[in-house]
Amino acid sequence: MNKLAKPFVKWAGGKNQLISQIKKIIPDVVKKEPFTYIEPFVGGGAVFFWITQNFPNIKKAVINDINQDLINSHITIKDNVLELIKVLKNIEKEYHSFGNNLQKQKEYYYSIRELFNSRKSEKTIQAALFIFLNRTCFNGLYRVNKNNEFNVPIGRYKRPTICDEENLINVSNVLQNTIILNGDFEKTLNYAEGLTLFYMDPPYKPLNRTSNFNSYSQFGFDDNEQIRLLNFCKKLDNLGYYWILSNSDVKDEKTGKSYFESLYYEYFIKRVFAKRHINSKADKRGELSELLIMNYRVKRSNSYEQTISIT
Repeated sequence: MNKLAKPFVKWAGGKNQLISQIKKIIPDVVKKEPFTYIEPFVGGGAVFFWITQNFPNIKKAVINDINQDLINSHITIKDNVLELIKVLKNIEKEYHSFGNNLQKQKEYYYSIRELFNSRKSEKTIQAALFIFLNRTCFNGLYRVNKNNEFNVPIGRYKRPTICDEENLINVSNVLQNTIILNGDFEKTLNYAEGLTLFYMDPPYKPLNRTSNFNSYSQFGFDDNEQIRLLNFCKKLDNLGYYWILSNSDVKDEKTGKSYFESLYYEYFIKRVFAKRHINSKADKRGELSELLIMNYRVKRSNSYEQTISIT
């Protein structure tokens, strides 16, 4: 039996742990009828890969992200996966040849990072550099500065997998039937058609001022963007489209109340838990509460005891 496609990059806030919870709140209607599926913030794509491989009734799948390097990698895997695999295998062979020589590994890593940030390579090479850095950087973190330069230091891995050939081919197969966009999340509305489900996983609002790891692009995602996303969700609701949104369970610094429960008071909210490992200090990592917000009511059962209706 062939293995299913899975995310080809490690991504801060990846949703593998929440899939079992998201599964419980998928609208019944999309389990039965053909539908359009749209992810305006695809990131690592854990939910995208799960839903596209478990719902054969999807008639159209659309993914988008503001991060150009991430989307270039998706497009390269879709259109030129064999050449990408060839380049990655060469990079993996070179990197592994250093064995446990940390100095050689560092020199190689930072030379690749410099080449990546120059953005002078053709698209397949650039995608390979992106995947290499993701597989070897600290905690798999993607972070850029205002000049769009990747600035994450090298991680500590003995023999990281840089070229997962089987998964890359599986990912390519899934992407053949997927529309891939690189732009603002609001533009994905143009692709909604009939019965449509949006899943939105935006850069999370930081839990505090020292945990800001949402610099996935040079544009940032502040409170004004969170409010713009709320208005986008209201527009989707008015148009009759289904949506699910995930975000942090953060308290408002001024009121002490749940920021997103206040912001999305008109909708339905489910508090869930996930282990997060992105903090640089090990004692501050662990199980954190997060929120799943939706514009429709789910059936009441023991599975939904934590579902909060604030309307």
